[in-house]
Amino acid sequence: MSIPKEPRQLMINLMYLVLTALLALNVSAEVMNAFFTLDKGIKNSNDIVQNTNQTILNNIQKQAQAYDNDQNKAFLAAASQAEDLTEELVAYVEAIKTELYEAAGGDDPKHPGQPKRIKDKDVTTRMFVGDTGANNGKGFELEKKIRDTRDVLLQLVDNDPSLAESIPLKIDETALEKSGAKSWTDYNFKQMPVAAVFPLLTKIQNDAKASATAILNHFLGKVSGEEIKFDAFEPVISARKGYIIRGETYNADIFLSAYSTSAGDNTRISVNGANLPVKDGKAVYNASPDAIGAKKYNVKIDVTNPLTGEIKSYAKEFEYEVGERSVAVSADKMNVFYIGVDNPVSVSAAGISSNELSVSIDGGGGTIKKVGSNNFVVNVTNPGDATINVAGGGMRDSKLFRVKRIPNPEARLSNSNGGNMGSGEFKAQAGVGAFLDNFDFDAKCSVVGYELVYAAKRADVVIVENEGARYTDASQKLVAMAKPGDTYYFNNVRASCPGDKVSRKINSMVFTIR
Repeated sequence: MSIPKEPRQLMINLMYLVLTALLALNVSAEVMNAFFTLDKGIKNSNDIVQNTNQTILNNIQKQAQAYDNDQNKAFLAAASQAEDLTEELVAYVEAIKTELYEAAGGDDPKHPGQPKRIKDKDVTTRMFVGDTGANNGKGFELEKKIRDTRDVLLQLVDNDPSLAESIPLKIDETALEKSGAKSWTDYNFKQMPVAAVFPLLTKIQNDAKASATAILNHFLGKVSGEEIKFDAFEPVISARKGYIIRGETYNADIFLSAYSTSAGDNTRISVNGANLPVKDGKAVYNASPDAIGAKKYNVKIDVTNPLTGEIKSYAKEFEYEVGERSVAVSADKMNVFYIGVDNPVSVSAAGISSNELSVSIDGGGGTIKKVGSNNFVVNVTNPGDATINVAGGGMRDSKLFRVKRIPNPEARLSNSNGGNMGSGEFKAQAGVGAFLDNFDFDAKCSVVGYELVYAAKRADVVIVENEGARYTDASQKLVAMAKPGDTYYFNNVRASCPGDKVSRKINSMVFTIR
């Protein structure tokens, strides 16, 4: 048996050999379960290898497009064929695993992800070996698939000897000969328990994916160039601002996308016909507009290809906007101020330092306090409207906000607002809670009282007035009497939220004891 060079592949092989050797012993259920643990580990490895293969194939495609020639197109086609070929074998093995899973009884309710008859040896023998001497089991077809896939993979790389050694997808003739088995199918599947066959099949999938990795890496090396080549260019700007205030200076870096620092020696950049100094492949353009509105400028870049000496020109028009100073006022949560909580607000003005801004509030019984360079906290007391006023740097602006009370909370017992509840759960509750769901602020409401009504079958209704959220002694006695079929009503539930001057009525609840 050849020794894999990749540590992960070596670990998988050793784990499988150890678990296979244990089959010679009087194996326990724990050992059988260990096969599925191994199978899961190999599957996880397969996912990693598959992602790696896709990344390599994408890189081959990018390189083939960047170095567009017939040879690289052939390399890309061969790489794609190798990926498709191994994925076809992986899918074929996956179908066999599905068939084996069903043949072994399907899902085991006690062990999710495992079939019922994991120790069954007859089902694997019938499925893979088939009739004695007839060679009609799936194992013989699988062996042929493995041999054919390996042959085609080697043909794609012109039977490179070094690659032939690094491709793990193979029939180990040496191990087969030493075992004395009649065939590869007998060696791997005859009288093997179902549990042992799953990691074997998954390992074949792993070998296929790892073989694809070796082939793809081979072709990636073939399409990679050693020299820097410029195949496509587009002028790009990196502006410090896309919108500036009148009187300020507009600054922008102009360079080629995907450029190298050596590009400057072969690059000439001009704006509106005037050449700019080029350093490390880019130029800096400065402008000082004296009027507001859209400003456009044309960029032209001439590039000398260092490999061919060919000069190519690329041109593009860019635009920026010149405007007046403006102010932005935004509530960090929403355009509403709520009574009883801190309402965070951000205030900024283009081109004006935050130290120059004066911020005030009118209406809603509001106050405003600065808590950061551009951050404020607003507190309000009266529903209606409130206006944030901003002044500074020669400008004034304002923004209107609505002022509201905190929304009504929902009364709940445990996590329920009514319906059926077991007597044990019902009796375990200590009282009624008020919950603010989907409210962005840090606020808590509390229940201040309710009417508890106890209606038992063929008995008079009992009513208790409960002050506060927790059960009073009288309410606790009613709750302790709960039995299946009884009904409890929580009426006139009242709650108090931050900013409330009086309590508010919220939802009632009805519970039927089961």
